[in-house]
Amino acid sequence: MTQKVAFIGLGNMGGPMAKNLINEGFAVTVYDLNKDAMAELKAAGASIAAQATDAVTDADFVISMLPNGAIVKSLYIGNNKGNNGLISHLKKDVLVIDSSTIAADDARTVAKACEISGIAMIDAPVSGGTAAAQAGSLTFICGGEAEHYERAQPVLQAMGKNIFHAGTSGAGQVAKICNNMLLAIHMIGSAEALNMGAQQGLDPAVMSDIMKASSGNNWSLQVYNPYPGVMDNVPSSNGYQGGFMVDLMSKDLGLSQELAAKSQSATPLGALATQLYQIHQAAGQGGKDFSSILEMLQKN
Repeated sequence: MTQKVAFIGLGNMGGPMAKNLINEGFAVTVYDLNKDAMAELKAAGASIAAQATDAVTDADFVISMLPNGAIVKSLYIGNNKGNNGLISHLKKDVLVIDSSTIAADDARTVAKACEISGIAMIDAPVSGGTAAAQAGSLTFICGGEAEHYERAQPVLQAMGKNIFHAGTSGAGQVAKICNNMLLAIHMIGSAEALNMGAQQGLDPAVMSDIMKASSGNNWSLQVYNPYPGVMDNVPSSNGYQGGFMVDLMSKDLGLSQELAAKSQSATPLGALATQLYQIHQAAGQGGKDFSSILEMLQKN
């Protein structure tokens, strides 16, 4: 029997993820506030729902990919505006998979509400960016009960290549936030080095090759070069459009500093990266890809 998946949130990441599920033979029903995004998924073979509650009817899996914790909690638990949340509309044997990047405590709050209602849930934020989302090669970083993690495998494998169980509920979010803090740090460092080399007359492409073969090698240089024209099919070569927005990176870095304060962890580079992305965001660049931090360095 074909398994039914409700997919809620069809942004730069969610849309391609839902398409991969369709391509792997799942019966996918989608919902998003963006009607154009839903129309694109309908053309790819999805059913579209008028409301989120309609999307989850008889779903075996519910996957959400949303911008922040407040929206995730409102979706599942509800709010004080007459919305009682999706949990009350789910069948008891459903598995909820939230792939949003949110605070670990928010993930635990939703998981607890699901548990009280007899609903299984894991947090499963992703890494890899839009290219990996399109290619079905995302990394999933999961938190929750081991049996629920195992049950999620067929769905996650349809969208990803590397799947990790980080621990109990919320652990996926902790690991993802730590990862994104490091991502911001090495993106800024790569942009600084490339910009300085270019200002001294070096070819950024040659400089990138040198660093990739040297001790400065990192993911930003390998697959997501921030310097325009060095690498095809990345946001820097497309006016920094698409990809992972500055707004979202700034949000994730804010989460990293909240986590650092809570655990009394020393994150001086994470704190500086947070400030730099906030400055870039405040300059009106929030809609651009996070690799556009190079543009801010070029202006200073």
